[in-house]
Amino acid sequence: MDLATLMFISYRAMDDRVIAAAREAGYDVTTAQGRLAQRISPEGSRLTDLAEQAQVTKQTASLLVAALEERGLVERVPDPHDGRARLIRFTTAGLTAAARARETVMAVEQEWADHLGVELADHLREALTRLREITDPYQ
Repeated sequence: MDLATLMFISYRAMDDRVIAAAREAGYDVTTAQGRLAQRISPEGSRLTDLAEQAQVTKQTASLLVAALEERGLVERVPDPHDGRARLIRFTTAGLTAAARARETVMAVEQEWADHLGVELADHLREALTRLREITDPYQ
């Protein structure tokens, strides 16, 4: 099996665990909403930037943000650097949900490290971090 598919399988497994944990904690989010939300910067993000990073249309990103807004997880606020623009940022509930997601990610990463062994897990992180240098236009 090719490397990209192997990486995608692991990513998908992580995604599923995070969404399941969010739902168990009472946050009714979809995978698509979660993938968009994980790209929201601490200072807030513009809709166009979220759409580009999530590789969805601006209209799709707008619908996903609207759904997250309805659930009280994000809000749209004026951009302090551009009065015409708005930023999407987490609400207090959204920050709590994001913290729960990070806890789940850390738990899954620990399971993976336990399975692989610390040395191999460290090598995997190093290899993927280096690969990001040539694959991630948003770093």
